Amino acid sequence: MQKIYWDLLKKNHEESKRRRIETLFESDESRFRKFSLKIEDLYFDYSKTNIDPITLSNLIKFAENSEIMKNVDAMFNGDKINVTENRSVLHTALRNFQTRNFNNLDLINKKLQVRFKSISNFCNHIRSGKKKSCSGDYFTDVVNIGIGGSELGPKLVTSALSEYHDGPKIHFVSNIDSSDINKIVKKLDPRKTLFVVSSKSFTTIETIYNAKTAIEWVCSKLGSDGMKHFVAVCASKEKALDLGVFEENIFEFEEWVGGRFSVWGPIGLPVMLAIGLNQFSEFLEGASQIDYHFKNEEASKNLPITLALIGFWHSTICNYPSRAILPYETKLQYLPTYLQQLDMESNGKSVNLKGESISYPTAPVIWGQIGTNSQHAFFQFLHQSNQIIPCEFLLGANCIDDGYYEKHHLQLIINCLAQSEALMLGIKKEETFERQRNLHHYCHGNRPSTILVYKQLTPKILGKLLALFEHRTFVEGLLWNVNSFDQWGVELGKKLATKLTEHFNKKNQKQNFSNSTLNLLYEIRKLKNNG
Repeated sequence: MQKIYWDLLKKNHEESKRRRIETLFESDESRFRKFSLKIEDLYFDYSKTNIDPITLSNLIKFAENSEIMKNVDAMFNGDKINVTENRSVLHTALRNFQTRNFNNLDLINKKLQVRFKSISNFCNHIRSGKKKSCSGDYFTDVVNIGIGGSELGPKLVTSALSEYHDGPKIHFVSNIDSSDINKIVKKLDPRKTLFVVSSKSFTTIETIYNAKTAIEWVCSKLGSDGMKHFVAVCASKEKALDLGVFEENIFEFEEWVGGRFSVWGPIGLPVMLAIGLNQFSEFLEGASQIDYHFKNEEASKNLPITLALIGFWHSTICNYPSRAILPYETKLQYLPTYLQQLDMESNGKSVNLKGESISYPTAPVIWGQIGTNSQHAFFQFLHQSNQIIPCEFLLGANCIDDGYYEKHHLQLIINCLAQSEALMLGIKKEETFERQRNLHHYCHGNRPSTILVYKQLTPKILGKLLALFEHRTFVEGLLWNVNSFDQWGVELGKKLATKLTEHFNKKNQKQNFSNSTLNLLYEIRKLKNNG
């Protein structure tokens, strides 16, 4: 049955390739309403794509035959849908443990309630000054040491919600490049700085190296009591203890929380320290509302499923190799990078759930930048290159700033809508030739785009946006029949780095590396020695 709809969608694409998107509006004056969805304070417009009613119907049937809702229920119920690691996927429980709307995981929910209370108390004590540093000072700065999901989510959320900060200042260290941690700590006072070391396994090389450097820096100034300034967030308590972190400063989470889905729990500790418990709870509530919608709404009105179907259509049926993420809100500057990991680490696969090789393209390349900066960086490419890149705009209807800046915000809205319109319409060949006698001004147009409008970037709406993208990623994985919750390709590089370290330190001369790598390592050694 799936092959039937797959073939039908391929046929739909062949029939639509030479059709211009604007003609769909000419043939149906109600197209905008038919090809948009509204969910409370979110409005999604996908009318400027080359998807007609027949194609949309086939996409929905394809989704229904992919047993989307059956798999959604399995995820919320705690079934082990991460088949390659034999694990449940329960990041949604981190934001729904206080309800009974989603599953019957009472034991897990009770455990999460206890942990949430513990971490909430810790945050309240840091923010209020009840818990002070070993020198008796208030903690004015917090440094999050983590990489991947242990950094991208918290960094995005703290940046996006900067207007709500009323706690210590949050900094992020991720790269093993020494300049990353050096540029942070040289500005800080060790007597007033708290370090949050976040790593699921607590073996991530970058994180452990940076943590040890931070420990050395703090303890050289404050003595062994400086370890009171360190917090561990992990799924491996023993390894955190081995590093020297005090047991009362260790916050654990379960193996069924994937790193890129983990900002809702203890990994979100820096967020909670920055904005406080009440606003963090609003963030969780927004995500919970999308969970409820995702679990209960039919496919044709389901926003995450609709997003996923459009993504599947563009990347797999139309063979567009990348997707541009274009938030028209400076506070969402880290969203494209966050979605790079979420989508490409989840669905950058070439093996299906049965362990068989697949030939069709899955996750597209995710890239982007905030508007209007992006207009002066790569929109030339979007408008006039011979590659078609589907564009996903995000736009706030309101800004948090006071009315003095309303004129700025109106121009932001106008620019976003104008770019979407320009991508669709372009400039016709006959117009450019008639006016300029050449084709340098020619823009083909017929470039698909979507616009997701939200009321205002509050903690609740940010929670909705991130949950929406999480579920879109999951559904796209189901449509491609891949496991969205493992990342074996990431593990390969980690293993080789460990072996190459042993070789470099001459502890093991029998490692099997290519001549290219070994020769380059030799040249690097010479440059280091000469330096």
